[in-house]
Amino acid sequence: MNHSILEHIDSPKDIKKLTEQELPILCRELRETMIETTSRTGGHLASNLGVVELTVALHRIFDSPQDKIVWDVGHQCYAHKLLTGRRKQFSTLRQKDGLSGFPKPTESPHDAFVAGHASTSISAASGMARAKTLHGDEHTVIAVIGDGAFTSGLAYEAINNAARSGDHLIVILNDNEMSISKNESNLAKYLSTIRSRPNYFKMKDQVQSVCHKIPLIGPSAERFLLKTKNIMKTVIYGSNFFEDLGFHYLGPVDGHDLNQLSVVLNRAKSLKRPVFLHVKTQKGKGYSYAEKNPGEFHGTPGFEVATGVTKGKPGATNFSNEFGKYLTELAKKDERICAITAAMKYGTGLNFFSKEFKAKGRFFDVGIAEPHAVTFAGGLAAEGMLPVFAVYSSFLQRCYDGLIHDLSIVRQHVVLGIDRAGIVGADGETHNGLFDVAMLLNIPKITLYSPATYRELRWAMDQALYHEDGVCGVRYPRGGESSSLLPLEAEKNWTLLPSSEKSEQTDNLIVTYGRISADVLQAVKRLEQEGTAVSVLKLTKIFPIGEEVIKTMMLYQHILFVEEGIEIGGLGQYLGAELLKQDFKGQYRVRAVSSRFVPQATVDEATQLCRLDAASIAEDYRKYFSSK
Repeated sequence: MNHSILEHIDSPKDIKKLTEQELPILCRELRETMIETTSRTGGHLASNLGVVELTVALHRIFDSPQDKIVWDVGHQCYAHKLLTGRRKQFSTLRQKDGLSGFPKPTESPHDAFVAGHASTSISAASGMARAKTLHGDEHTVIAVIGDGAFTSGLAYEAINNAARSGDHLIVILNDNEMSISKNESNLAKYLSTIRSRPNYFKMKDQVQSVCHKIPLIGPSAERFLLKTKNIMKTVIYGSNFFEDLGFHYLGPVDGHDLNQLSVVLNRAKSLKRPVFLHVKTQKGKGYSYAEKNPGEFHGTPGFEVATGVTKGKPGATNFSNEFGKYLTELAKKDERICAITAAMKYGTGLNFFSKEFKAKGRFFDVGIAEPHAVTFAGGLAAEGMLPVFAVYSSFLQRCYDGLIHDLSIVRQHVVLGIDRAGIVGADGETHNGLFDVAMLLNIPKITLYSPATYRELRWAMDQALYHEDGVCGVRYPRGGESSSLLPLEAEKNWTLLPSSEKSEQTDNLIVTYGRISADVLQAVKRLEQEGTAVSVLKLTKIFPIGEEVIKTMMLYQHILFVEEGIEIGGLGQYLGAELLKQDFKGQYRVRAVSSRFVPQATVDEATQLCRLDAASIAEDYRKYFSSK
């Protein structure tokens, strides 16, 4: 593919040398490169296609990395990476040892701040802008935030404080009328209202321009007319929220018009004060399949460029879909069941529930507002409903206070569908679900299930809804079940698998739960082939641990706990402490994720890196207990 202009862009300085006629060609080549690469590697395509012109304009007007560009969520930074010296490495996107799919300061000085979760950009950018002011640095800090990320309370906390500073801060609202799926909040309606009345803001510009040209009385006339205009504007249009907070508001601006973007960005830069710039873009711009189905192409696996058809097994299911489908079945029988998502209807499998129950008022998409979702669920539960909040494990991290204060103290019965538990692969450090167990274990009276098969998932959901109280989490991995685990399907809290049907009692035991049970079983086969008989204790209900589980473990002398989660504070350490309370005299070791963030890789590669694959588990078992 011949990219005559992009191939000569090695830094943002090269963009400034281009003619106006060359810029649209550069934008086209950027889109072609992103489409071709993500068709192979997977990634966030639609959001990146929508900000190509905005990215080019930003680097044409500002001087990165002296001027800082803070991307929110970060899943729209692909063009930014291509324009900041990483073009030759772009084919390694989301691969092991390759480019991250999100901004990563250790990867490039042009990536101003780490971003994998939503709504952090304004807080970070305002802090950076304040630091520049304190250092006497005149450069600008720009936060680029989408209208989906703007539904988070963190964004509102930030803008409530940012404008009062007077720092060189520009907040760019990338308004594509979507987060991952279509926005349906009051904010979305408000932005739609603003988009429908751009003439007011044109009038504001014209008044100031005319007044500046009037000799002597210009400034006083401007102040008088602007005061009059503000009164009339409030009466006719209502107040502009962002101006009321203290921002200088500009927009709405066509986010695909390079000339208009350049003019308005230059103006925002020249104001040298907090500016709020409203930019209107189209998600998926330039690729017809992504334009028609931006939700489908938000986070996409590999696909055929010519047809837009995603690669993979046709009709294949996964834990998310199985969760959503079964919850829908249960809700048809029980009118108390409600479902909540934080802008992840499709990712969590709640699209099935939404289709059936949205019109009946039992499905709630609260936007990117996980803490609100938790406390909202508590309110539903307080009035007799059965709320289920489906959320990615890494996003649940934002909800810790609400889980303790709003749900657990008074034991509100709320079920958490904890999706993407464990290693997730190519999204890397910001998305691996390795902390939920350690985070939740210390909350009094909480209950946790970790099914390894679809049948166990359905059983765990039944238990969580109808046989538990208080906060109950059901955690499950990304992707589908392992065929090697299907013989383990059991509708009970735990299962003990002897080393073999003919073997006598062994002193060796591996305890585990969840997806990693498949690797444990393979490791046990390796050990048995070498003459070491090992039993497996597989947990489905992982907390609280019943006395019978501890008593069973006490029968063994050499115990290895294998956990696809962070080691410190995890279930393995908890069980080790329980054994010590019972004066366990044997040997106990934990194989979990050490104190580290697991980088991007395939799930298999990351599992091997953490020594949680079958070969590593068998090797570590031999190392720990071979002399015993």
